[in-house]
Amino acid sequence: MKFFLVDRIVALEAGKSITTVKNVSLAEEYLQDHFPGFPVLPGVMMVESLVQASAWLLRHTEDFRFSTILLKQAKALKFNNFVTPGKSLTVTSTIHKIDDSECTFKGEGSVDGRSAVSAKITLKRFNLRDQNPSLEKSDEQLIAQLRQQFTQIWDGTSSSKNGCC
Repeated sequence: MKFFLVDRIVALEAGKSITTVKNVSLAEEYLQDHFPGFPVLPGVMMVESLVQASAWLLRHTEDFRFSTILLKQAKALKFNNFVTPGKSLTVTSTIHKIDDSECTFKGEGSVDGRSAVSAKITLKRFNLRDQNPSLEKSDEQLIAQLRQQFTQIWDGTSSSKNGCC
């Protein structure tokens, strides 16, 4: 099962930062077990929302050059507040350092203006064809799907200093 933890991109500046929103609904299945009688967005999902927001920033910055972006490391991870159904987690991620295969971000998530999660994360990016040339078509398909999904969560009319999209 794939979890989409970015419902909307509200601000985007290529090479710099992104702000996204994840709306938490009681209809999300994982809330039935986490925790019975006190449903909250699991901490791992909060971290994944930081990862997904950062990955969208990286894809946009590099014009979707890579099909695969994975979490390599999370440091200085702090959980500060619960995210309950009916609330929105607003995530802001800023590029700290970028090189040939990795990118480091500082990410923060807040609810109603109060910090819920923060971390310094490192993402690794690559194409499948780099390890197996026969997977070039898979890279192309993945990138096309990601571009399509991007148009669904970012309309380009919100805050963007680069006139994106």
